[in-house]
Order: sequence, then C-alpha cells, then structure tokens
Amino acid sequence: MQDPCQAREVLGIVGDKWALLIVRMLKDGPRRFTELKRAIDGISQRMLTVTLRDLERDGILTRTVRNVMPPHVSYELTTMGRTLREATAPLLDWSITHLPQIDAAREAYDERSIK
Repeated sequence: MQDPCQAREVLGIVGDKWALLIVRMLKDGPRRFTELKRAIDGISQRMLTVTLRDLERDGILTRTVRNVMPPHVSYELTTMGRTLREATAPLLDWSITHLPQIDAAREAYDERSIK
C-alpha cells in the first residue's frame, strides 16, 4: 500500500507553474527548446532546462535528439504526460478565466493594507 504522504512529490509537479505551462505548451505535439522558451513568458533558460529535465526524469515527457548540424532536440509528452495535461487543463483554464478578478482582488487588498 502506498503512503498517501508520497503524493506530495506528485503534487510538487502539479503545483509547479513552469511544469504546468510546459505540459500545456506540449499539448499539440513535440516542440523544440527555443519554441518553448519563446512561448513561456518569464521563464529563464536555466529554469526551462531544469524543469524539462525534471519532467523527463518523472516520465512526463521524452527528449529526442536528432544528430544533424546543429543538433535538433525536441520534447514531447508521454502517455502519462498527456493524462497530466488532461487532469490539469481545467485548473489552467480556471486560472486564465479568473485572472482579472484575482488581479482586482489583489489591488483592493493592497489598497486596504496601505491605509
């Protein structure tokens, strides 16, 4: 029987904003590193590299290297990665839908806190 506390490791993936954005960007198929970097606003090259390695290690995506000049590296969701995408899509959609309300609530809170 699995220890329910071990779920925190999986929740660490789901709770990581960069991981979820990468999974979302890979929903339509393989993408190259530079495509991901351009598509994910605010992510540094180092953070993208670290997150891609973590997702590969966890079996969420695969990394394919084609030996051409220059080398062509692409990333693609595994079957498990696609199920993660399906499971988290409603959360990402909710976030996008409610972002204006969250921004307004934060602004109102900050104004009250200053006074």
